[in-house]
Amino acid sequence: MYDITKAAHVLSALRRTRPQTKTDLKNYVKVFLGIDVPDRNICPEHNSPMDYLWHSFSADFPKYLAPQFIAGSSRATSDEPRVTKNADCVVWANRAGGKTELAAVATLLDCIFKPNCQVRILAGSGEQAGRMYQYLTNFLHRGYEEFLAGQIRKERCHFVNGSAVEVLTQSPASVRGQHIQKLRCDEVELFDEDVFAAVKFTTHSTKNLVAAMEMISTIHRPFGLMQKVVSSAPQQGTPVFKWCLWEVIEQCINRSCSQCPLWIDCRGKAKKAGGYLKVDDCITQMRRASRAGWEAEMLCRKPMLDNMVFDEFEPDEYVKPIDYDPNLPLYRSLDFGFVNPFVCLWIQVDVDGLVRVIDEYVRSRATVDVHAGEIKSRTPCDDEEVAGTFCDPAGAGVNDVTGTSAVRELRAMGIAIRYRRSSILEGIELIRRAIRDGSGKSSLIISPRCVRLIEALQCYHYPESAGSRELPLKDGVYDHPIDALRYFFVNYKNPAKTISRRY
Repeated sequence: MYDITKAAHVLSALRRTRPQTKTDLKNYVKVFLGIDVPDRNICPEHNSPMDYLWHSFSADFPKYLAPQFIAGSSRATSDEPRVTKNADCVVWANRAGGKTELAAVATLLDCIFKPNCQVRILAGSGEQAGRMYQYLTNFLHRGYEEFLAGQIRKERCHFVNGSAVEVLTQSPASVRGQHIQKLRCDEVELFDEDVFAAVKFTTHSTKNLVAAMEMISTIHRPFGLMQKVVSSAPQQGTPVFKWCLWEVIEQCINRSCSQCPLWIDCRGKAKKAGGYLKVDDCITQMRRASRAGWEAEMLCRKPMLDNMVFDEFEPDEYVKPIDYDPNLPLYRSLDFGFVNPFVCLWIQVDVDGLVRVIDEYVRSRATVDVHAGEIKSRTPCDDEEVAGTFCDPAGAGVNDVTGTSAVRELRAMGIAIRYRRSSILEGIELIRRAIRDGSGKSSLIISPRCVRLIEALQCYHYPESAGSRELPLKDGVYDHPIDALRYFFVNYKNPAKTISRRY
């Protein structure tokens, strides 16, 4: 009896001891929660699930932790310096990749080892949020009852060290007024955009805790919210933790690769894996799914393209380093905007008809004279040598306030601009033909400098309502770079019909 009691005390003490290293954390979660978190990145550009969990846990502690840290003790409020100024992160992972369960693990660790930590769970649906909270409550029943202050309620629970967890609903009223340290947004792809905009202002750091907004999802649609979050993460300095099937599949042993349906994608990756998804289950799911669905949901390669305008555009094929060639004619193509972006593309065409988009300028909330200065300064030759500058015909319309037009202002500044009226569908078809014509030939190449155009070609889409698929959606984001590109094709292919007027 004495040995059993002593062992129970030792186990309790270990449960209250904060992990000091990534390996310690992995072992802690395995022993006390029964989860062996995969810690190998199989694909070169990916992370392991353990990378995310360590980032989330360690952000509030020094890089080199003290020898001991006991949860709930007086030392829990020590003035340890913070490691980072911001602990935001994005988690992009496959279906059944353990995202929700790991986020629940991170929530438990926050509440146990970070006194006065306020955590909120917000998901794309109430069911999804409830799933993360259910994982958490199940963990609490694995020996963590002593840390609780009161009963576990349906949507919230409190801890004796002042920490708390609460499930929020998908409404602006639910998220406004929150002042918390940790926010976990699960299935961001399904979020209401107004709610997502409001929730960005809820996290606040304290003396010992770093504010963190964790955005977690699979990417289903190339024009969805999660796509925007992942695309903007590098500019904001937000780390993206990405893993796919191969990081979470079990190690493949004693199977013939030549006979395995997964071989087309696996190529031996599963032999090095150390996850938990059963190989046979993955084979079954692959057979049930479409190829597009499999690549989007399980391999995290690209979203499904069912609703895309340019579904044949592949960056690996059409994006290549190219520079200005003084021996080729240079064109510029503009789309006007103020709140929505103003866009200018610099384009050359070689003797074989290859359209080379060599640079882009995209800017919002600037006047025409500012844009004109940028266009001139970034044009790699004298304006007199530019073969043509094309634009949106709407730019010739007179503004009721200024009494002039964007076209007239640009001409007054020495930019010879012209345009041709055309339908949206005509321009789209010309771009499609450049991407791949009827014989399978491509006549388009884009410089990596054209980040916004490349993104637009991947995300420009039709409205989701079945009855309005003839014209693509004008979302104010992806349509403007595309409009600038189609004005080039419409004018370049039809020079005789171009309109040029003097004012």
